[in-house]
Amino acid sequence: MTEDRRNFILFAVIAFVILIGWQLVVDRLIPPATPPKSVIVEGQSKPVSNPAADPTADSPAATRSRDQVLTASRAERIRIDTPALAGSINLRGAKIDDLVLKRHKESLKTDSPPIRLLSPAGAPEAYFAQLGWRGLPADTVWRANSNLLAPGRPVTLEAANATGQRFRIELAVDSDYLFTIKQTVANAGAAAVAVAPYGLVNRSGISKDPDYWTMHAGPMWVGNGAAHYAPDFSEVDEAPQSFRTTGGWLGFTDMYWLTALVPDQGQAFDGQFRAGPNKTYQADFALSERVLPPGKALTTTSRLFAGAKEVATLDRYTEAGVPKLDYAIDWGWFQVVEKPIFYYLDWLFRLVGNFGGAIILLTITIRLLMLPIAQKQFASMAAMKVVQPKMKVIQDRYKDDKEKMQREVMALYKAEGVNPLAGCLPVILQIPIFYALYKVLMLTIEMRHQPFIGWVKDLSAPDPLTPINLFGLLPFDPPSFLHLGVLAILLGVTMWLQFKLSPPAGDPATQQVMMFMPWLMMFIFAPLAAGLQLYYVMSNIISIGQQKLLYMRHPALKDAPAT
Repeated sequence: MTEDRRNFILFAVIAFVILIGWQLVVDRLIPPATPPKSVIVEGQSKPVSNPAADPTADSPAATRSRDQVLTASRAERIRIDTPALAGSINLRGAKIDDLVLKRHKESLKTDSPPIRLLSPAGAPEAYFAQLGWRGLPADTVWRANSNLLAPGRPVTLEAANATGQRFRIELAVDSDYLFTIKQTVANAGAAAVAVAPYGLVNRSGISKDPDYWTMHAGPMWVGNGAAHYAPDFSEVDEAPQSFRTTGGWLGFTDMYWLTALVPDQGQAFDGQFRAGPNKTYQADFALSERVLPPGKALTTTSRLFAGAKEVATLDRYTEAGVPKLDYAIDWGWFQVVEKPIFYYLDWLFRLVGNFGGAIILLTITIRLLMLPIAQKQFASMAAMKVVQPKMKVIQDRYKDDKEKMQREVMALYKAEGVNPLAGCLPVILQIPIFYALYKVLMLTIEMRHQPFIGWVKDLSAPDPLTPINLFGLLPFDPPSFLHLGVLAILLGVTMWLQFKLSPPAGDPATQQVMMFMPWLMMFIFAPLAAGLQLYYVMSNIISIGQQKLLYMRHPALKDAPAT
């Protein structure tokens, strides 16, 4: 068996292992695309409906529906109405426990309800925030001076305890997702008392979104000058996780949503994540206890973020004094590339009105910037063709002395002024761009539910149209690694054409590998976001055009290698 044949067989075995094990690698290291928001049924694209959540045992009354719980407490509620939020505040305990996000829907259906972020205790998937004072029972019913909380219309809540302390909470909300909560306690009693304000966020169950090392979902806090994407839910299950800091925030983050408490930034606070019964989890903080003499009052101001992780909104709140709130999006260490690509892509989207069109323009921009490098790549390939006969002589002469062969080949490269790595540079430069685009598609809510054309209703989800089930005419959905969407097939075809047009390699095994690679990549890309597939399809098409152009400048590249 020749060495070329052995090399090809080895590559084929490795490719097979990669193809079979790719899903395992993806599951552990790379979060998959968001679940499809549309499905092809009988050749037509139809939105996917979200199933209703099953009742759980989060509380003794968890078998009641959310509507039943809200109806039972309607008389003790203040309505919330802003351009971004709708819901209510429960006066029993001063809980913000009913909140939907007006700007974001659950699915692509035109009648889809808005995303529900917070739900009251006693209902399925309970999730709520509460702020109060030690010394006042948590189920105290507060008195309100208004029945509506809206931008420019704050609400004041008042309560008192049996020992003469009077409590006040002044609530305000802006037009996005930030609540400002001013808490005051006045000691009208006869003796000094110890007081301390606290806040908590309580949720039932873990996040439905995956928690990967490249994308965090779960407990999160900022303090001591850094953002901490830990602990995870399993660590909280084992033991409470505590910390102390001055300035910062804590809460729970999902892929697109965040509920975070922001204590008074001028005071140190103790933060904690803890697990409760029935798979409930709580993030809470408490400021240091202070002794309040008779006739004195104490005021602290906290904030609560409860909403969507919109990039511009998080950036604006960060600049306004909420430290590192923009880190709620887990950009990772590659943020320096990811955020500029997001801003440029978002600008293109606002310019053309179609996210698929924005990806195409982004691809064109990148390829134009890389055109000089591509020209150098072709020049390097031309130079390599010139030295191939000499390389073949060296390989034959020193086939029994690999070390001597490598030295002679490197000397030949130096003498001829050839850089064998120049041809790899465009591929290397595209790796950070591809990864940055991948993170943008996965993490930013601005890309959620963004359509392209026809059957592609969500570019952050896999392509739903596949010939494996005759484009939806057959009543089954192939597994992810076999779900070859149209864009994935186009990716394989355009990559094959690109390799076909490339100057022929001198090594027959290399030629065979290059012809096999596109079809391997087609399967690897199949379960990823349609936007990534669109980027690579367009990149391949542009590369084919560039190759045609550069062949006109380097016609010798079309010739077979010299012998």
